[in-house]
Amino acid sequence: MSLHGNLLGPEPTRLPVDPAAAELAGGTDAKAVAAAHPASMIAWATLAEDALASGEPVTAYAYARTGYHRGLDQLRRNGWKGFGPIPWSHEPNRGFLRALAALLRAAEAIGETDEVERCRTFLADSDPAAPGELGLS
Repeated sequence: MSLHGNLLGPEPTRLPVDPAAAELAGGTDAKAVAAAHPASMIAWATLAEDALASGEPVTAYAYARTGYHRGLDQLRRNGWKGFGPIPWSHEPNRGFLRALAALLRAAEAIGETDEVERCRTFLADSDPAAPGELGLS
């Protein structure tokens, strides 16, 4: 990087591995994982996705918003300045991106159109490939 910084914009943010992901992959119940790892974005995203699949959009909204805010905290701790790439291709980023997509879907289900548009823009700005990967394109 030069004295004047990266002229193409900020470097992509790559979050560290979330240990809760292995527990979820191993079949541990998402509520138990979220209780044991309340900062885990992937646990909250999983709970939100499950609630959406069960027809519980308000519950999904609460879970997704929790995952989203936990993600913002972690992104900032890892150098994100409120903008810039959050690549889907980096596996640990997927918890945040999934929580953001679940928030979009839950907001859509409860008719919160402003939130839907904010989430849609944020997701596409984070990584143009993410909406397609998450079935939102």
